[in-house]
Amino acid sequence: MLNKVMLIGNLGRDPEVRSTPSGQQVANFTVATSRRWKDRDGNKQEKTEWHAVVVWGRQAEIAAQYL
Repeated sequence: MLNKVMLIGNLGRDPEVRSTPSGQQVANFTVATSRRWKDRDGNKQEKTEWHAVVVWGRQAEIAAQYL
């Protein structure tokens, strides 16, 4: 089974890239997504959620280069 998610938001910090003992690269970073709405009284509300992202291999290299 494969679950696919597309997060569109703001990068929380630069990717932290490391290598496993076998030489494979892994990158960790955070992405913030926000949603905005009006409550019952018409007041504007906003909620921000932080997502921890881990990418491996070539994707880790690309993340380190472009993010």
